[in-house]
Amino acid sequence: MRAIQCVAWGKVDDLKLADVPEPAAAAAGQVKIKVAAAGLNFADTLMIAGQYQTKPPLPFVPGLELAGTVLETGPDVTHVKPGDRVMAMADQGAFAEMALVRSDDVFSVPAGMEWPVAAGFPIAYGTSLGALQWKAHLRSGELLLVHGAAGGVGLTAVEIGKAMGATVIATAGGAEKLAIAKAHGADYTIDYKSEDIRERVKAIAAECGKQGADVVYDPVGGAVFDASLRCVAWGARLIVVGFAAGQVPQIPANILLVKNIDALGFFFGSYRQHRPDLLQACFRDLADLYRAGKLKPHVSQALPLERFQEAFDLLIQRRSTGKVVLTLT
Repeated sequence: MRAIQCVAWGKVDDLKLADVPEPAAAAAGQVKIKVAAAGLNFADTLMIAGQYQTKPPLPFVPGLELAGTVLETGPDVTHVKPGDRVMAMADQGAFAEMALVRSDDVFSVPAGMEWPVAAGFPIAYGTSLGALQWKAHLRSGELLLVHGAAGGVGLTAVEIGKAMGATVIATAGGAEKLAIAKAHGADYTIDYKSEDIRERVKAIAAECGKQGADVVYDPVGGAVFDASLRCVAWGARLIVVGFAAGQVPQIPANILLVKNIDALGFFFGSYRQHRPDLLQACFRDLADLYRAGKLKPHVSQALPLERFQEAFDLLIQRRSTGKVVLTLT
């Protein structure tokens, strides 16, 4: 089968499109899927560089999320069957014509959802629902500040935050990206290229009768994180989702103490190991929101598998909005 293969730790430029053996038959607790499309994530670039939480043995096929049709299931799998349209998360292997994944990581695709949308759905929407519901305990009427709000996870946080009843402030770089965040439910927008995040959030909070943001959703890090610490309300919750800016912030504990701030880390992928029981319910909730029209997934580019270098460049250079997806059909 065709697949993107990583043969040595390095850059995306070193990846190859190759013919590789197809996965083995599905054993107990596994599902084999014919892949229709696969979503790109910043974590893919870390895994390819050997800098991710896990390092698969070389060579390997990267790719952490996919959508497609079930080919076969292990004898103990009952929630999906051959022929079903599904989306899934994977430890690796999504950038191929077939993939073998754990059954706990496989979820039904809602009716009417197209393959590229389904392929880019699991990680971004799962991350935002989990971060805002399980960690931040976001409440209706609270002020939610979302950074990187036109990106893969940020845009989903705007939608889910709005669906949970929050007033959403979205930050992004440039008018085009802010317009996308606005179209997906943001009540206020801040261009971090030309505006001071701290001052703008304080002004918006005052307009809303608040002292600052109640919850911060931060997949960016760096200077954006530092600004967030200085524009939150007393008792705020600051959710660390990632470091797209390339800088891991150092948190001054004195600010946490004085304002009673909770700084919380959230890595959705670890729930697959530690709390797999939460995942099926999570995706049932997301499917309900999708069917209700409260989620409108945005795929900015869907490129065929052989154009993977171009797709990764869009992601790395932050020239995409929403999700970038590779298609195999």
